[in-house]
Amino acid sequence: MTPSYLRRDAGIRDRWMISYMDVLTILLIFFVAIAAQVRLHPAQKSAAAPVPAALPVPAAAPPADARHTLVEIRKKLEQHGLDMQMEPRGLVISLPQAILFSSGEDRVSPQGLPVIAGIAEVLRDVPNDVTLIGHADAVPIHNRHFLNNWDLATARSLKMLELMSRRYGVPESRLSIASYGTYRPAGPNDTPDGRARNRRVEVVIAQ
Repeated sequence: MTPSYLRRDAGIRDRWMISYMDVLTILLIFFVAIAAQVRLHPAQKSAAAPVPAALPVPAAAPPADARHTLVEIRKKLEQHGLDMQMEPRGLVISLPQAILFSSGEDRVSPQGLPVIAGIAEVLRDVPNDVTLIGHADAVPIHNRHFLNNWDLATARSLKMLELMSRRYGVPESRLSIASYGTYRPAGPNDTPDGRARNRRVEVVIAQ
């Protein structure tokens, strides 16, 4: 007959062996699952449908009624013999310095006032926003009024805004100004004709 203390030791050893085997079984299942997942992952990637590249969204065309309004504005302004172009930004009227200003000045000359009055008369009756953009040639300027061509081009567009709103009644809420200085030339700056084309104020009537 086996002593009781030996039977107790055998029972403890058997329980320890059972726990050890359980741990080994769990670890084996864990590693098998990891290996299976690693093998399946490339197959899943290759089976996935390719994602098409996003196509650029084309710019929306202006509404037909907005385009029609610009066409009507152009017809009304043609009687003034203005240089006008229909562009994506709107109807662009280019007013050269020779019509509006003396050289190096921002005060509109008397012969330029009827031109501005004719444009303002048409603009008063339409809802379109209007931007007045000053441009200059590349010849440096520095006098007691203006430090550079940026100052001159900005001052000229501001003077146009003041005339259109205060004297000719175009609402200020629809007017804005900008200045590109010498950086948006209409012609070459190495010829007199090119520089004359660059000295201008653009009236941009938006869509």
